[in-house]
Amino acid sequence: MNMTIIGCGYVGFAVAKLWNQKMTFLVTATTTTPERLITLQTVAQRSLLLKTNDAEGLKSVVKNQDVVLLSIGSKTGSTYEETYLETAKTLVPVLQKSGVKQLLYTSSCSVYGDQNGRLVDEDTPIFPTSHNSQILAETEQLLLSVSNDNLKVCILRLGGIYGLGRELVKIYGRIAGTTRPGTGEEPANWIHLDDIVAGIEFARKHHLQGIYNLVDDAYLSNREIIDKVCETHNLEKVRWDASQPSVRAYNARISNQKIKGAGYKLVHPQMIF
Repeated sequence: MNMTIIGCGYVGFAVAKLWNQKMTFLVTATTTTPERLITLQTVAQRSLLLKTNDAEGLKSVVKNQDVVLLSIGSKTGSTYEETYLETAKTLVPVLQKSGVKQLLYTSSCSVYGDQNGRLVDEDTPIFPTSHNSQILAETEQLLLSVSNDNLKVCILRLGGIYGLGRELVKIYGRIAGTTRPGTGEEPANWIHLDDIVAGIEFARKHHLQGIYNLVDDAYLSNREIIDKVCETHNLEKVRWDASQPSVRAYNARISNQKIKGAGYKLVHPQMIF
């Protein structure tokens, strides 16, 4: 099988590493960063420099490919539209003429927006609360518009990403001893890198189509996680100021029952502190 990963960053590199180990896969990995090309050569048969607004470049990359993983990430909050929506607008007409059998796309649970902390699933109407989460929602819909019997489009809405090199203590250690706005009681939905890789491979192997949430079973609040990180690593506890509004981008408890119902078993059901 011919596999292309468009956007071979933290997640894409880990998927490329897995797919490269399968003797029947030929992996192509793309990046917008010239310095990463040498690194990508260790996990892919082809590594290419590609700007995702380059229609001809995309056409060449997806030619004769069976599966395309779109795993792009914005380097700053001001480049979301260029990174996500413009990429989708360029990629969609290319995919329609490509013969690609499956598109896998890593999205974000932030598209659910403010749900007052209630449990939501893939059928719950989304309410993006920021301009960037609205862009992510529009990107999802644009990519889903090309889904058909010949081209299966699977969107994985990821929780917060952590794992090797992005351990929770690195993420939260910097706020130890500080005062944070709000109460910290909003649900925190996380997913380990190992489960993202395994979830993507599960979606590929089982030809999943449509939207699937990918979060773990922990269902802890933001406050509980930060307290546990500080306790585990002997850091000063974080204080909360309920007189100030929370800065969380979304407030929802994310259900993972759909992908588990399809047969996926989490590698890390509970969080690793």
